[in-house]
Amino acid sequence: MTTPVQARPAESAGRRALWLAFASVVMTLILPLAGLVASIFALVVSIRAIPALRSVTKPVGVAVVGVVLASLSLLVSLAVTTMQFYFSDELTAYTECGRGAGTVTAQNQCVEQLERAMEKKMPFVQPGQVQFPFPP
Repeated sequence: MTTPVQARPAESAGRRALWLAFASVVMTLILPLAGLVASIFALVVSIRAIPALRSVTKPVGVAVVGVVLASLSLLVSLAVTTMQFYFSDELTAYTECGRGAGTVTAQNQCVEQLERAMEKKMPFVQPGQVQFPFPP
């Protein structure tokens, strides 16, 4: 009986790092907090893949791309998660207002209330500067 040929872990480390980095980008777009965790995991795996690939004299370009993607995903998910926590009261009020809004005019008033509430929380923004191109 012959045993199947299997790739050694070091040789597939670059592909694994790249796939995890892509998964962290997707998770960041869907659920930023889960993307934060996935990005940290992908970053660690990508960084550990570089010496593993060098030990078997394989190119490290794929692992470096994984590090870059995971880092960008980490920054975006960290920024979005921070904004969600910072504006949590305003977003909660907007959600409650939207549940009771039965007309388009009422929904637009909810959006305007959210814009004004966010302006109050950001001292560097002039009144009337925050305008969403579409309802959040």
